[in-house]
Amino acid sequence: MSKASEVKSGNILRFNGELVSVEEFIHRTPGNLRAFYQARMRNVKTGKLVEYRFRTDEEVTIARVETNDYQYLYDDADFFVVMDNNTYEQFNIPKHLFGDSARFLKEGMNVIIAFESEEPIMAQAPATVELEITYSEPAVKGDTSTNALKVATVETGVEIRVPLFINQGDKVKVDTRTGDYIERVK
Repeated sequence: MSKASEVKSGNILRFNGELVSVEEFIHRTPGNLRAFYQARMRNVKTGKLVEYRFRTDEEVTIARVETNDYQYLYDDADFFVVMDNNTYEQFNIPKHLFGDSARFLKEGMNVIIAFESEEPIMAQAPATVELEITYSEPAVKGDTSTNALKVATVETGVEIRVPLFINQGDKVKVDTRTGDYIERVK
């Protein structure tokens, strides 16, 4: 157990039986009242935002979270199988932890996973990935006078919007959080 004064932004706390990530932690001393800490926390599992006022001497539980790089191996029903790059141990990570970025995962990519006592609690794909275009409609020269986009399919099977000059076989950089095209890779 720790005091509330020891908590920092970015810590993972066990709060009301749930794991929460501290997004903002501010010390306040209003007028003639006692000082307190105003915390904004996000539930790790549900993503729900929670606000709470901690007394300065209130006891809190800071969870021990280990974050490490892992290599994505393959898709297995409701799980992604990843391997620790140091020990070569394999783990099954639930797909929902990756969110929407899971659709851009390609075998061999490095991902970041956080464990709290042998249970995976957070997973993060790389911010950008380089993928090959497997299908795209050919663009007709003189189609438009502005920046127009067309639909193209990348090697993971996801459809994204790309500029007209991108053709089948080109490699493109994609933002995994939004699914937006960033640039063509040489």
